[in-house]
Amino acid sequence: MKANSAKLIVFHPSINKQGSGTISASPRIWFLVFLSFFTFAFALTFFTAKDNTIPTTNTGSDNTAGKSPIPASVFDALLHYASVNTSTVSSRMSAAELNTIATVLRRCKAPCNFLVFGLTHETLLWHSINTNGRTVFVDESAYLVSKLEEKHPKIEAYDVQFTTKVNELHDLLEYTKEQIKGECKPVQNLLFSDCKLGINDLPNHIYDVAWDVILIDGPRGFSASAPGRMTAIYTAGVFARSKKGNSGKTHVFVHEIDRDVERICSEEFLCNENLVETKELLGHFIVEKMEANRFKFCSVFDPSSSPSTSSSSAV
Repeated sequence: MKANSAKLIVFHPSINKQGSGTISASPRIWFLVFLSFFTFAFALTFFTAKDNTIPTTNTGSDNTAGKSPIPASVFDALLHYASVNTSTVSSRMSAAELNTIATVLRRCKAPCNFLVFGLTHETLLWHSINTNGRTVFVDESAYLVSKLEEKHPKIEAYDVQFTTKVNELHDLLEYTKEQIKGECKPVQNLLFSDCKLGINDLPNHIYDVAWDVILIDGPRGFSASAPGRMTAIYTAGVFARSKKGNSGKTHVFVHEIDRDVERICSEEFLCNENLVETKELLGHFIVEKMEANRFKFCSVFDPSSSPSTSSSSAV
């Protein structure tokens, strides 16, 4: 009886081994799957967020230009022209005149030395186009120069006190002819000159620069009492003929060359033989450096002839 009521319990060793192996392996597999998914999700989120980040641009400093698609100077120029009502801006250049100067600046071998007489509507444009070179502005207004430097500290500008007047044109030309072998000679360092038409109060280092391009768009010349551009044109002529370095040619642009002062002084000191193009109101001269022992600005045009009878035809 006892034998019949007894229960038999059998343990199969293979089942125990399989079960214990399945239970212990499963958490490791799921952990590896979860870790791989988390790593992929993190990497995807990181690179997506990095690509969508918009870099901030500090327009007041050129040091941030590398973080922006365009240089800071170009950004400032675009912002300036987009915010100005050009219909209210007088004496601004036409598209053809702007393109003439810009073409020369693009072809200028860097670093290009660009000297500009006058702070005008195009000031930021010239600075931005010549980004890899050196651009220096000279103006009659100390106030405008200080405001420009305050707003755009990277721009180099100097003020000059012009003592000439438009109605003194012919007297100044006669004086210059008398001093052609003295204070007003074509080749000299104007820093040490007392010629009435020469600018000698700029910082000393300006006179040591080999200027590649010079633009004359100032000072004022629209009235008899205005300073006129006689001094700027004469100074440009001397800078070009006294140029240092290997390149012996200087591009000189004179804006509003239709006016008497600009036309006559260009004929006297830049010379019709060097006039390569006239684009609307812009005269384009290419002036070569000259030997120090020569005392005539022009070879073809005789400075002793009456300036009022001279023509301004392009060569």
